[in-house]
Amino acid sequence: MIKFWEAIGSSIVAFSNWIWGMPLFLLLIGGGLYFLIYSEFVPFRYYIRALKSLKTKEKDVPGQISSFEALTSAIAATVGMGNISGVAVALTMGGPGAIFWMWVSAIVGMATKFFEGTLTIMYKGKDSAGEIQGGPMYMITQAFGPKWKPVAIFFSVFGLIGTLCLMQANQLTEAITTVVTTPAGIENTFLLRFIIGVVICLLVSIVVLGGIKRISKVSARVVPAMVALYFILVAYIVLTNLPEVPGVFASIFGNAFDLEAGAGGLAGTAIVIGARRAAFVNEAGVGTASMMHGASRNSEPVREGLVAMIGPSIDSGLICTLTALAILINGNYEVTQIRGIEIALNSFEASIPGLGHILLMGMVVIFAFSTMFSYSYYGVKCTNFLFGAKYAHYYNYFFLLMLITGAVISLDVVVGVIDSAYALMAIPTMITLLILSPKVKREMKKYFAK
Repeated sequence: MIKFWEAIGSSIVAFSNWIWGMPLFLLLIGGGLYFLIYSEFVPFRYYIRALKSLKTKEKDVPGQISSFEALTSAIAATVGMGNISGVAVALTMGGPGAIFWMWVSAIVGMATKFFEGTLTIMYKGKDSAGEIQGGPMYMITQAFGPKWKPVAIFFSVFGLIGTLCLMQANQLTEAITTVVTTPAGIENTFLLRFIIGVVICLLVSIVVLGGIKRISKVSARVVPAMVALYFILVAYIVLTNLPEVPGVFASIFGNAFDLEAGAGGLAGTAIVIGARRAAFVNEAGVGTASMMHGASRNSEPVREGLVAMIGPSIDSGLICTLTALAILINGNYEVTQIRGIEIALNSFEASIPGLGHILLMGMVVIFAFSTMFSYSYYGVKCTNFLFGAKYAHYYNYFFLLMLITGAVISLDVVVGVIDSAYALMAIPTMITLLILSPKVKREMKKYFAK
């Protein structure tokens, strides 16, 4: 039986490695580059305007939350374990050069998120209860009609899997065993990880079962504070290790175009892994954020697009860079086994002896829980579309139980499952965005002409 499950795990990892080859890389990065150019470089030209758009509030517009709450909830989902353990995994698998491609993904991801945010307001739909909803599944059915519903169903099915917080539960459990239980002499057993998973499940349920309004209110308070605290923590590490910083950036740029062992012999490991991990972090083109922005009370599609594009600049731009600097300054990321959070914990401890792993542990807890809160909403939206509004809330119980599963299974299988689901969500989402991009261009001309 053990060999059977090991074979299943190996198959999942192999499939995720296969599907994240050159075609998907070109779809996400190439598509994002197209959006960047086609929009006439909106992320660079209108970033300040996007920040100002956060102040705008509309009350008499269909939706459940404000644009600011939509952004902070979307960032709460993306600023999570992927920004810490995901960066460590990227460095392990792709070397320092992977960070350069995370930056590239952040820039093109901003353009992609702009199109996502705009289209999710343009093509809102109604669920079985008559409630206004947004997201790729509604975007597809409203823009293309009933014939495209199988594509919307395809997205929603894999959305149920991709939005399970297996990575967050796994790496939070790993952090707790590394920092708390193992030093206390408690063996890292299956039973221990199961117990930790149950505790995580119970804590997350307090917010998740309260619905989108509770999730958005918690996120609006937690996200700005956690980003600021993490910036201060890494700034201290950088300032106390300034002589090492030039070498860190030299390694990032020096290895960015290392083309050995690339996907299909056409692109380097650093390129593909960097883009892959960035997709996990900022989710541009995956379709998750458009579900959150689709709940926004906003009558101006382009304004919501501007708000949406702020996300990648914070998650895979700022936060991932901070983590990479902290690890590359002192971390030993060249390991044979993917360990993720352990590498980051060791790096922070090396920079701040006696306190580093404890401080990062505190950030890990906040990051992990903030992501879990928002991800549950995405799964509820997919369940709503597939089975109807009256059954949507049942997903939350499945989501909570899967946190326990994530706590006990191996990291490589977790990465394989989530990466595979993200890839299969990204395909219909990106194709839809590309087809509908001229509609966004027309909306842009109207909006900016005002």
